[in-house]
Amino acid sequence: MRCFHAVVLTFVLIVIGGCSRPPDIQKYQGDAEGTSFHISWWTEGDVDGDRVKQAFDQALEQIGLWISNYRDDSLIARFNRSRSTDWQDLPPEVTQLLAIARTVHRDSRGCYDPTIAPLFDLWGFRADEFQPPDRQQIDATLAETGYDHVTLDEGGSRIRKTLPALSIDMSSIGEGYTLWRLQRVLENAGVHDYLIEFGGDTLIKGHKPDGSRWKVAIARPSPGNLAVQKVLEITGEDGVSINTSGTYHHFFDAQGHRYSHILDARTGSPVSHDLVSASVIGSDPRVGDAWATAMLCLGQQAGMQVARQQHLAVLFIREDRNGKLIESRSPALVESGLVKEMK
Repeated sequence: MRCFHAVVLTFVLIVIGGCSRPPDIQKYQGDAEGTSFHISWWTEGDVDGDRVKQAFDQALEQIGLWISNYRDDSLIARFNRSRSTDWQDLPPEVTQLLAIARTVHRDSRGCYDPTIAPLFDLWGFRADEFQPPDRQQIDATLAETGYDHVTLDEGGSRIRKTLPALSIDMSSIGEGYTLWRLQRVLENAGVHDYLIEFGGDTLIKGHKPDGSRWKVAIARPSPGNLAVQKVLEITGEDGVSINTSGTYHHFFDAQGHRYSHILDARTGSPVSHDLVSASVIGSDPRVGDAWATAMLCLGQQAGMQVARQQHLAVLFIREDRNGKLIESRSPALVESGLVKEMK
């Protein structure tokens, strides 16, 4: 559901000198899972930056071995290839991730569903060979999907499927999980002030060395136009995640109609509403990542209703018929105090 080639959120780092020089901000960046990442952190304690970077690499390698859809040797790829409906063991963290996906699937009324990868293939999004399928093809593909056909045993850390051909695509929650894992690397090293960006999603805690707050930017949801829609100052210091999903990352036009890569699992077709971006702001990037995709599936009206019910802090951006971008905020976002809008 999520395209890994998300527009990367920009952020500003400003270090102001004083009578005593504040600690340096350490940085690490690279590429993983078809996207890029940028990490900035600092601490007054004695932390070996090289060992932290090594731990980042080890975490990213393990994530790839567990849930990557880019690797044939990952655990999730093996599960997808298997036609067995018997129980299969998974690491507890992956089982927990699938449990989060199950909750969001249920609370989004089935709109969010990580088993719909075959529909991406059907519509041509995976190979960039776009062709709208007919209703018969859509229905036949839908018959091989559905998260209700996934059974989890969290206590035993195992999973089974009731449809032999069923597959799971973790990309709609994988970026959030990666942020969560990279955060653990820093926390385990005794680092509590940082900004982690992975594939355009961010996880921020604490403040900068000079005491000022971290800032991040929400990308303007316009195809081919890299610009800033809004700058957010992070006012919550205990850990704030910002997960954004948009219809503008991957789409195609055919016969005068634009088809988004955001597919509604209930219909098997791209969404047709005017919501173009949804940012979920919270404390757990795994949950926020799944909900950002779910909001794009639901649309602004239904998404706002669910956000109220689930107390989710969400920034919605829709585009009217004249191309004007219109923002709206869920009550939980207004009341959260986690961010301050700068622009």
